Amino acid sequence: MNWLYRLFRFSLLVCLLVPALAAAHPLSQTPSIEHHQLILELRPDSHQLIATDRLTVRGGLSGQELVFSLAPALVLERIEDVTRCQDPCESAPEVVFRRENVAGGTVLPRVILSQPANSENDNRVQLKFSYRGVIDDPPRDPRHLRFVTPSETSGHIGPEGVYLSSESQWYPDLDDSLATYDVRITVPEGWSAVTQGTAQSDPARWIVSTKSEALTVVANRFVVKTRPWKAQSGQAILLATYLFPDEAALADEYLDASARYLDAYIPLLGPYPFTQFAVVENFFSSGLGMPSFTLLGSGVIKRHYTQPYALGHEIVHSWIGNGVFNRVSRGNWVEGLTTYLSNYYYHELTGDAVQAREQRRLMLLGYAVYVRPGEGYPVKEFAQKQDEKDNAIGYQQCAMVFHALRQEVGEEAFWRAVRQIPERYLGAVADWDDLERIFQEVAGRNLRWFFAQWVERAGVPDIELSGLRVQPSRSVAEAQGGTEVVVHLAQRGVPYRVSIELEFVLSEGRTHRTRVQLTDSQQDVIVLVPERPRAVRLDPGVHLFRRIARADMAPMLNLYVTDAQRTMVVSREGSGTPGPFPDIVQRIVAQEAAKPALSRTTVVTAGSEEWSAARAGSWLVLGGPRDNPAASAVVQQCRDHLRLTDNGFFVDGKTYEGAGMALLVSCRREDHPGSVVTLLYGVTPQALGRVARLLFFYGWQSYVVFQDGAVVARGDWEDMMSAEVPSETR
Repeated sequence: MNWLYRLFRFSLLVCLLVPALAAAHPLSQTPSIEHHQLILELRPDSHQLIATDRLTVRGGLSGQELVFSLAPALVLERIEDVTRCQDPCESAPEVVFRRENVAGGTVLPRVILSQPANSENDNRVQLKFSYRGVIDDPPRDPRHLRFVTPSETSGHIGPEGVYLSSESQWYPDLDDSLATYDVRITVPEGWSAVTQGTAQSDPARWIVSTKSEALTVVANRFVVKTRPWKAQSGQAILLATYLFPDEAALADEYLDASARYLDAYIPLLGPYPFTQFAVVENFFSSGLGMPSFTLLGSGVIKRHYTQPYALGHEIVHSWIGNGVFNRVSRGNWVEGLTTYLSNYYYHELTGDAVQAREQRRLMLLGYAVYVRPGEGYPVKEFAQKQDEKDNAIGYQQCAMVFHALRQEVGEEAFWRAVRQIPERYLGAVADWDDLERIFQEVAGRNLRWFFAQWVERAGVPDIELSGLRVQPSRSVAEAQGGTEVVVHLAQRGVPYRVSIELEFVLSEGRTHRTRVQLTDSQQDVIVLVPERPRAVRLDPGVHLFRRIARADMAPMLNLYVTDAQRTMVVSREGSGTPGPFPDIVQRIVAQEAAKPALSRTTVVTAGSEEWSAARAGSWLVLGGPRDNPAASAVVQQCRDHLRLTDNGFFVDGKTYEGAGMALLVSCRREDHPGSVVTLLYGVTPQALGRVARLLFFYGWQSYVVFQDGAVVARGDWEDMMSAEVPSETR
């Protein structure tokens, strides 16, 4: 089960007193469920679930309480001890139980057994729960403007669809259990149900033979398409799509993409852990991975969600997160490694070096923008993604930790260790200590320093390149046919032990790269280069995860979003003017109003001829000079980068004209280098309709050009992440 599903479990308990579970093993392990045999009927029109669960429990001490989770909205009709009874069981003894109440008549989620269950071979007991009830928590829209999350719901059974995940607590469970499942699901005529594992010849039955943390069931009026498929490795896998009729024509696109990613990752991670993989359409916004299927909202399906960071990411979770599990209380490494393999490494694997570098750059930018100095926390403490800061640490920084580990141990050792993670821990839990042990064993050396520095320490390296000079005495260098130079590097704060690349700029556009080791706060590095260099650049390939100063980043919308002081400048008529801007204004105003008063950093003001460019912080200006005089101040700050014309605009050396053209552009404030001015401009209001709704998804470039709502060009102005330091001696 993807880690997201494990994080919001209700603290609702059903307790069973079973005194004789440890007769054979007086010091038995923590009790856990080994197997569920579920019979489930779903009635969407009435939101009802009717179920029985015959579960096998192993472990526990004599007299110990077993603490189950089960939603209190579900009426527990009876519990039977079926340990000595073959299924079907006609005369199993009922276990007497009672529910406790508190003041006001609220039912506690505790059911106390007043008589013991029978203990059988290997310290196992079988109990049969019979229960029913209503699960009706309609999904709600995501709360974030720039950060897409699944709509919030604890589970829903309704005419529009069924979604039952572990948050629903729709079947009895014990904490930390890893179980197998045999499930029969009855749904109305015309409906299909999907869950984990393998669909049987009887379409109502599914068998989950690989241990799983939890079971998710979805159902709807699907058009089902399957494709028997064999990977290049020879493994047979059933590919499937469960799509709504309106999107059924996209089935082959998703089946083709699924096959492409499986063929890419099986050689890296080993055999696919399941017998099938399905793309399932959801009735609310989601992009989630479960063992053997991914659940994607209709809006996502329509947008051809087949990119590496999308469908590829969910397929990698089949091994990492849904095959090998982690306990978030001990650190969530799963999302970092999955992000590294899908969002980043797929580009490298397919030979797209330009996009691979861009992904590394975006990971550094994400951290620099959303994690201010002193506000980071150790990667090992990441549990879940609640905001962009968590995303920057738990996904992006953690992904680059694996990139650093790969550089440290080498290609062969790194990929052999990655493959051993599912080999050793498929169907089990692994944490950071287990990963450290695997990489140390494969590399054949102690890596304690690496994990202490990169996983257990807050922050990232902050390195400054401050000098380049030619050595006065060059006899040795000249004898070897080169020039000896000294590069001065400094690390702010407690220094890291890192390896970093330097690129020397030579004559006629040639360059020379070398890698150096840093360990000290102040360090002079002596390098032999082929000829006298003109300048030196730090980490031009962006392979080291480090802090980038705001003033060294290319100007972009996300620098406005994360500035300590922000001003949104609307037209003189205000946000009530008809057009695309009122929705942006209303969303931002509502977001600010929801914050504590001391945390509100956005000021909304109307542009005027007297509007002062001296206003501190970053600006977001909506509209052109005809409606908003502040737009002229943005054009002035952008200098030669931007010019507005009567029927369009000139940006990055090219002119764009026409009624469908729109532009999002950011430029640096010369008087405040860490702040930006951003302009959202459309030749006509119609050109901005779709752009305005998705504005904050375009936050990583200096300019984005749109035609009829579609991106036609994007790019950056000056990017000083790898700024040149000229030689002191020519």
